[in-house]
Amino acid sequence: MALEVVPAHDFDDVATMFAPRNPESSVCWCLSWRLSSTENRALTGTQRAEAMRELCARPLAPGVLAHLDGEVAGWAGIAPRAELHPFATSRKIPHIDDLPVWSLWCLRVRPGFRKRGITAALIGGAVDYARVSGAPAVESYPVDNAGQHVDLTMAFVGTRAMFERAGFTKAADTTSVSGGFPRILMRRMLDLSSPSEKSGA
Repeated sequence: MALEVVPAHDFDDVATMFAPRNPESSVCWCLSWRLSSTENRALTGTQRAEAMRELCARPLAPGVLAHLDGEVAGWAGIAPRAELHPFATSRKIPHIDDLPVWSLWCLRVRPGFRKRGITAALIGGAVDYARVSGAPAVESYPVDNAGQHVDLTMAFVGTRAMFERAGFTKAADTTSVSGGFPRILMRRMLDLSSPSEKSGA
C-alpha cells in the first residue's frame, strides 16, 4: 500500500474530492471557511470551482491531498488562519496569542478509503506542509466528543482524540458547537529548525 500526502496544486485531483455531479450546483469546495458570509453567498455554481482552481495555482496550496496507490483518497484544508475569514474574525473561537498560526479546519476521506489510515496521514501531511511553509504552529478546532459517535456530515472538523494522537494539545475552550458537541482549540507547536517529519498511516 503506497500512501502519500502532497500539496493540493492539482485542481483535477481536488475536483475528485469536491466536484458535484451537476457542475452548476453550489457545493462548498472547502471555500466557506475562506470567505466572508457575503462573499460565500455571492459565489455560486461554477464560480466556486474556478475560485478553487485559482487557489490551486498559487504557490501556497489551499490544502493537501492523500493518494493511496495513486488514487485520490482524502483532503485536508490547511492555511494561515489570517486567510480564513470566519476563523480570523470569529468571536466563538479565540485568538490565544499573536502567533501567525495556521489552521487545519477540514478533513475529508472518500468513501471506500475509510479506516485505512488516511485521516492520520492527512493530519501529518498538513502539519508537515505548514512547517516547511514557515508556520510556527498549527491549530485545529475539533469536537470534544468523549468517544461518542460523530455524524459523518459534521465529521470534517475532526475529534479531540485524533488530534491528540497527532501531537496536538488542548489550548483553549471555544463557544462553538458542531453536531451537538463542543469544539475546542487544539494546537501543535512546530520546530522550524528540525527536518520535516514524515507523515505516516
